[in-house]
Amino acid sequence: MKPVVLERRTFLAGAGLAWLSSLTPAGAEKLLASDVLFAAAYRDPQGAYGVAILDEKSAIVSTHTLPGRGHGFAVNPRAQWLVAFARRPGNFAVALHRGREAEPIAFHTPATRHFYGHGVFSADARLLYAAENAFETGDGVIGVYDVTNGFNRIGEFASHGVGPHEIVLMPDGRTLCVANGGIRTHPDQGRQKLNLPTMAPSMVLIDILTGALLSSHALPERLHRLSLRHMAVDSSHQVWIGGQYEGNAVDEVPVLARLDDDSGLVSVELEDAAATALGKYAGSVAIANDGVTLAVTSPKSGAVVMLDTRTGKALKVDNIPGTCGIQARRDGFVTSSESGRFGTVGYDRAWDNHIARV
Repeated sequence: MKPVVLERRTFLAGAGLAWLSSLTPAGAEKLLASDVLFAAAYRDPQGAYGVAILDEKSAIVSTHTLPGRGHGFAVNPRAQWLVAFARRPGNFAVALHRGREAEPIAFHTPATRHFYGHGVFSADARLLYAAENAFETGDGVIGVYDVTNGFNRIGEFASHGVGPHEIVLMPDGRTLCVANGGIRTHPDQGRQKLNLPTMAPSMVLIDILTGALLSSHALPERLHRLSLRHMAVDSSHQVWIGGQYEGNAVDEVPVLARLDDDSGLVSVELEDAAATALGKYAGSVAIANDGVTLAVTSPKSGAVVMLDTRTGKALKVDNIPGTCGIQARRDGFVTSSESGRFGTVGYDRAWDNHIARV
């Protein structure tokens, strides 16, 4: 699958206006009544892709066209934009504005790059950082986009690893934490994994202003096939990382890791019931509003595991088939599945892997 250069005017022809200005009266009423909004990518019954904005009761407020399958999002309380990224190896991203006049902005990577599905705004929301693949060399890069100038790409710096996936901005506002999944791909081979025997996942901390590597962390060699993917930061500034194991199915490996200042990067050994429920695949992770309850989903086993980040002990294990998307809500978490369930509501669309709180 080769990257496709997406023309902005082509996207706008089918996308409508800003996500607030496009609300129906019923959607506007839902918006006014809701304290929390969520965003999730989907595929509809006709095979078209889009982004839905939903309220805290899981009711759809509005929908917006995407030119291909979406994955993750970038949001920031100061930003007036919600950015949806293409699923790897897509090269498009779409920024939806909260205002009533601005049109969506579609932008894309250079011809020799593609997105990995995630990004993050700077603390002042003037810049956007996106996980990308320099696929001819296999190097991971962080693309830098100027939000104030139509998301024009103004540079990049190394992710200091292969296959950067999720990026989070640490609470200091200056440090990027990047999960380098370690898997090399090339768009000519679609999503085929090209280096499984030699993959080397890592967690890195990068100075957001200079792109300088502050520190790099790896798990023991026996876990070199645990692709580190998705993250959540708790109230103690610990980073919790969900992995996806690419090794032998009979291997007994942890699927969760933790990064902090004291111990560096360590695997998290869960109780038998929680470990068995998650299997070897963590699809998404989220921290509750209390800052200490972590939720991890595994769509392959249909598990949702909640644990206390202060003790590392599992609090609850639920079996909810197909669940992958998860996000904090006012009380607990909201989840979604590719079979159409969002919260307790069923829809005729397949929800993608992640939910953003907007």
